Amino acid sequence: MMDTKFGELLDFPCNFPFKVLGVADESLPEKIIAVIQQHAPGDYAPKVKPSSKGNYHSVTIDVTVTSKEHVETLYVALGDIDLVRYVL
Repeated sequence: MMDTKFGELLDFPCNFPFKVLGVADESLPEKIIAVIQQHAPGDYAPKVKPSSKGNYHSVTIDVTVTSKEHVETLYVALGDIDLVRYVL
């Protein structure tokens, strides 16, 4: 398990913005939403921003999280997507 401070810094449940950086692929937002739906079902409207050279996309998505473990699980699950390079 991760050694994070989310439990000390956040009051759960709360809205948590995940920023996912991945390869510029039109399926990236769909893959991110599919993973989030497994852990936090809901309606999501990701904001996609291409990098300056267009090789990567930054996808920001707000998720209602219920615990420190929930945040950590989502970080790991999002990081496991093949197109994803970083989760911030």
